[in-house]
Amino acid sequence: MKKLLTKELINRPDLIVIFDLIEEGSRVIDLGCGEGILLYHLKKQKNCSVCGVEISQDKIIECITRGIPVIHGNLDNGLNDYPENSFDCVILSQTLQAVARPDKLLKDMMRVSKKSYISLINIGYIGARVQIAFAGKMPITKSLPTPWYKTKNIHLSTIIDFEILCYELGFKIEKRIPISQYTFLSKLMPNLFSEMCVFVISK
Repeated sequence: MKKLLTKELINRPDLIVIFDLIEEGSRVIDLGCGEGILLYHLKKQKNCSVCGVEISQDKIIECITRGIPVIHGNLDNGLNDYPENSFDCVILSQTLQAVARPDKLLKDMMRVSKKSYISLINIGYIGARVQIAFAGKMPITKSLPTPWYKTKNIHLSTIIDFEILCYELGFKIEKRIPISQYTFLSKLMPNLFSEMCVFVISK
């Protein structure tokens, strides 16, 4: 199937990876769905049954404009409104580092779904390491464009940190897809050469 992607989606390589991974006709919930861009494409091009959770009123209005059902919610409050296995998959893109308890949210995600698709900002990326080591300050990179005092990120981690967390929670990492300008090196050493990584995890 030929993808017809909007500019907003093309500018988010992690969302393109997730779009490609999700099967047609899936029941999908996107946590922190933003303006609903990914859900819009999944609905229109893959006939998925979609809904989103978003805290920003402005972004909720954008979702509604696109015809995407969305619930106003704070992810720190969990997913108690959803029963077990309500969805085929849960999406969490560049959001895990912004919640109060990533471990609790991951547990909730795996309770309500068969699989979770997570894109993670990697603080272990070489560009970030160089800035910390030689400039002695918090890094600013393409995936971390905001100064530390303005950022919503409160739990930045490395790819290795996330993999250890999945292991401790008893979740299986089915796929790990690094996203980087260093394509070959990121496959060999993703924790060092990937700015971001997309994970598919299951129970």
